Amino acid sequence: MGVVVSLDKARGSGPGLKPLLDLVENDMGRLNELIMSKAESHVEMIPKLARHLIDSGGKRLRPVLTIASAQMCNYDGDDHIPLAAAVEFMHTATLLHDDVVDESDMRRGRTTARILWGNEASVLVGDYLLGQAFKMQVDVGIMDALSILANAAAIIAEGEVMQLAAAQNMETTEDEYLTIIKSKTAALFAAAAELGAVVADKGESERAALRSYGQNLGLAFQLVDDALDYSGSAELLGKNIGDDFREGKITLPIVLSYRRGNKQERDFWKRTLQNGDLRDGDLEKAAELIVKHEALGDTQQRARHYGDMAKDALAIFPDGKHKSALLETIDFCVTRKH
Repeated sequence: MGVVVSLDKARGSGPGLKPLLDLVENDMGRLNELIMSKAESHVEMIPKLARHLIDSGGKRLRPVLTIASAQMCNYDGDDHIPLAAAVEFMHTATLLHDDVVDESDMRRGRTTARILWGNEASVLVGDYLLGQAFKMQVDVGIMDALSILANAAAIIAEGEVMQLAAAQNMETTEDEYLTIIKSKTAALFAAAAELGAVVADKGESERAALRSYGQNLGLAFQLVDDALDYSGSAELLGKNIGDDFREGKITLPIVLSYRRGNKQERDFWKRTLQNGDLRDGDLEKAAELIVKHEALGDTQQRARHYGDMAKDALAIFPDGKHKSALLETIDFCVTRKH
């Protein structure tokens, strides 16, 4: 569900993300090698389909959080690399599954795997990547790490089902929507960040702090994603603008616009999203209503709120280059245009 851009674009997008990428650069090289090796299989379609998405230039923010958190906790071993790879494989698997559920045609600016190889292959290769993710966790042998990622996988699946149940339901409340994205998006961010403290054998206070950082960063990230679907650039986003609208997804800008609208406007949302009756000009009308009711600005304001909570979560850590870079990453996620 998250927006992903190439590492080069991320580096050139301002100071928000570059400091973090520079700090993890050496470990990211090792991570990329491991990801490519674990995507191999004697079944030809598996590496071909997996690499279609893996090679498409994602910035790999979630495994970056695992590596940076481990570094900030002064970890000097190697187990953070396979754990970070497991996080990325879990994320990639959810993207493959999401595209099938959402019937998406584009991902990261490229034709989705489901269009090229079919829904069945996309789902099964996603399952293969999940299996590889858990094999790497078992090989590391840290029970707490395995527990964290297994729990995250279950929560993400719950979030997917909750979103499916909420699709086209105009009575979805803001609290209900936040519960969905807390599960669907923020759970893996939280797990990725907490793993850094776990692999470094830190105590509960550090684990809780990084878990809170990741969760609130993930919430902010997704809320900005929601806003960008109605205000961003297709070229920068790597997907079509208005995909959420065309897929009947109820996101926060819609929730706010519907609640604040008059009867005629609510009838418009029911026709388009609840009944799926889309006509020419409806996307533009939807964008107008979202602007009219200040839903974009309020969605972004809520993203900033969660960003501030993520910053507060890092307060227990001593000042240093890793803490500074993680703080700047929050600003990048909240203010990004892609």
